[in-house]
Amino acid sequence: MRRLLLMGFVSAICCVGAARAADVNVPRFEDFAVSDTFTGKAAKVRLVSADDKEYATRIREASHQRPNFAGHYVLASWGCGASCVSSVAIDAKTGHVAWLPFTVCCWDVDVKEPIESRRDSRLIVVHGSRNETGSGTYYYVLDKGGFKLVKAVEKTAKK
Repeated sequence: MRRLLLMGFVSAICCVGAARAADVNVPRFEDFAVSDTFTGKAAKVRLVSADDKEYATRIREASHQRPNFAGHYVLASWGCGASCVSSVAIDAKTGHVAWLPFTVCCWDVDVKEPIESRRDSRLIVVHGSRNETGSGTYYYVLDKGGFKLVKAVEKTAKK
């Protein structure tokens, strides 16, 4: 009996260790930390692209919020259908609008927010499908006014 319990305990420890080892390769918010945070008056939003102009009201409303992403950006999302969101990052310093280059949908029921971000980091974590294709967790970094994919962890289809 003791031998069985010991084997079970060792197996559990190995599983936890393997799970933590897998998490080591996942980008963390701390890996893309920013030190500057903006507290001044937000710049007027620059609506340049056709998408900017189509969603001008939503973007202008969001621009009045306090920065919640990457030190001086307002990350804003709104619905674009059933379980679907579009997102932009608005630079409070310059008014520049950077679109997340896809919509997000179809996230798991246990996911509270399909897009995770922090005020002190340039990293966002996207859960679900991008443009209704594939499924997984995707790690993007805001870089030079646009979003760059850092890592994709695709879900495997259940058999």
